[in-house]
Amino acid sequence: MKLTSKGRYAVMALVDLARFDNINPVSLRDISLRQGISIDYLEQIFSKLKKNNIVKSVRGNQGGYVLSKNPNDIKLTNIFHAVDEKVKTVQCKKDSKKGCNGKATKCITHNLWDELENHINSFFEKKSLEDLVQNKKESRL
Repeated sequence: MKLTSKGRYAVMALVDLARFDNINPVSLRDISLRQGISIDYLEQIFSKLKKNNIVKSVRGNQGGYVLSKNPNDIKLTNIFHAVDEKVKTVQCKKDSKKGCNGKATKCITHNLWDELENHINSFFEKKSLEDLVQNKKESRL
């Protein structure tokens, strides 16, 4: 199982945003500098986050992004869904009778990986952005 950089960076950027958006809207440039994520990549990510109502953009000199909701109401699963990230531990579809290995039956460890996927997704459903923000505070650039 592997999360892509898109999913990891979306969470990192939103934690950064959540730490600072009560002061002013946060620019992608500031997030880029603090988190080491390219602005081009952040623009792609934030376009999806905006489309899924996780962030709002603010125009103008002091413009940037703010969260659309309270950080406690944004679960990690919401973020992953917004950027088209899926946590999968098996290659086959859940309801398929065919297995990941292309054979007529599922592999002998299929249920183990399927159960792990359920645990991981349950963990992400319980974790909010606020949980991550409370772990560490840092000063603004």
